[in-house]
Amino acid sequence: MLVFLTNIPEATSRDIERGTDLRQPEVSLAMQYLMDRNWIVSHEIKHESKGRPVKIYELATPISDIMDSLEKEMEKKANDQLKLIKKLRNFIK
Repeated sequence: MLVFLTNIPEATSRDIERGTDLRQPEVSLAMQYLMDRNWIVSHEIKHESKGRPVKIYELATPISDIMDSLEKEMEKKANDQLKLIKKLRNFIK
């Protein structure tokens, strides 16, 4: 999804579904995750016809900053797992 939004300046959730081959619930969950981290923003546009407005999503943070953040998060998880393994080894001795 991040790659899709990197290459498309603005997209609706339907555009994202089509472009990433994800289903609507998966897109909704992912968009919420990204919005909670302030990596994307959304705004609404009204259709000419009656009906609900459409949300338009776009990156709010440069992709390089997002990738740096993801890398740090993964490193921390890996280090936490290694610490746990070392702790377990101490119990086995």
